[in-house]
Amino acid sequence: MKPLRYLLFSLFMAAALPLFATAADPPLDRILDGIEQRYAPAGFSARFTQTATLKAMDITDTASGTIRVKRPGKMRWAYETPEPQLIVTDGQMLWIYRPEDNQVMVGAAPEFFGGGKGAGFLSDMKQMREDFDIAMAPPESDDRFRLKLVPRRQGLGVAQIYVGVSKKAFDVEQILTVNAYGDETRITLSDIAFENTMADSDFVFAIPEDAEILQLDQ
Repeated sequence: MKPLRYLLFSLFMAAALPLFATAADPPLDRILDGIEQRYAPAGFSARFTQTATLKAMDITDTASGTIRVKRPGKMRWAYETPEPQLIVTDGQMLWIYRPEDNQVMVGAAPEFFGGGKGAGFLSDMKQMREDFDIAMAPPESDDRFRLKLVPRRQGLGVAQIYVGVSKKAFDVEQILTVNAYGDETRITLSDIAFENTMADSDFVFAIPEDAEILQLDQ
């Protein structure tokens, strides 16, 4: 079986940097309002690149593919590199399909996407205000705001999340996270397109009859 490092990192993410805001920044509430208005359509699609680092072992994995999201709770991550892989959730169930191994892992979505894990808040941007303490953070570029999100509930495997938001359109373009062990994952989104008509069937996975099935919670 091939390693699942890049997949596991995508499910457990966070980061740690000092708080910071400039006098030119608009109030935090205005930025959050802008994000929620931008993501008011039912869903969106984008391309993503992902870099995950396991610091204790000095291992870095990279991956890329496409993502489709429908509010609330529905996501479809289609990995193209380094190998095909599909992560699908309807908000309740989670399916992870590895076609090269003809293997499907099945579990409960909240266990893997709750509390900021797996960038789950992308499926409902209002979760940021509800689930996190939020503050401005030092920007990494002049064209993005940077927000620091700290989960209000402890013990979720997520220490902090940093979200890069475009100043021009309030698109969420980067998510940098680090878990309690200091492992980092950075996801960059591009070619973001908003949609009001996404089929619910896109977020349910039909398991092939001859596939090996594993339970993620066992």
